[in-house]
Amino acid sequence: MQRLELTQAPVASASMIVRRPAAEVCEAFTDPSVTTRFWFSRSSGRMVEGAELRWEWEVYGVSVQVWVKALEEGRLIRFEWGNYERPTQVDVTFTPQPANATLVEVTETGFQGSGDETLRWVNDTVGGFTTVLCALKALLEHGIELGAVADHHPV
Repeated sequence: MQRLELTQAPVASASMIVRRPAAEVCEAFTDPSVTTRFWFSRSSGRMVEGAELRWEWEVYGVSVQVWVKALEEGRLIRFEWGNYERPTQVDVTFTPQPANATLVEVTETGFQGSGDETLRWVNDTVGGFTTVLCALKALLEHGIELGAVADHHPV
């Protein structure tokens, strides 16, 4: 096999139009009583700037530390997550669109490790955030809890 090398730092991204106002979509990410309906199953608190949180996916038996770095209501959520040695940064932006819709864009950066590890990590991230955004869209637009995150990697 030909040796492949990264020539720039990898970025994982996913985006989705959600037909709800930006403030409502952003609130869905910051309020764990809503977020647990489309993403993780438990949070130690609300996303506010400066918060250190723990998110759990009980179906998988995993959790992650989260450090909220910036929060501009209805515009941006920036957090780091992972372990203390190798956290990555996630930016979730909310851009208003016509007819009270919002473009939600999730970008994750700061991946570390070998090229193979990084490629797996970026691939998992893109798939994971795409699933989260689809579940968010179903919930906010149609009131449907898909359970897509829990079904993304069957145990």
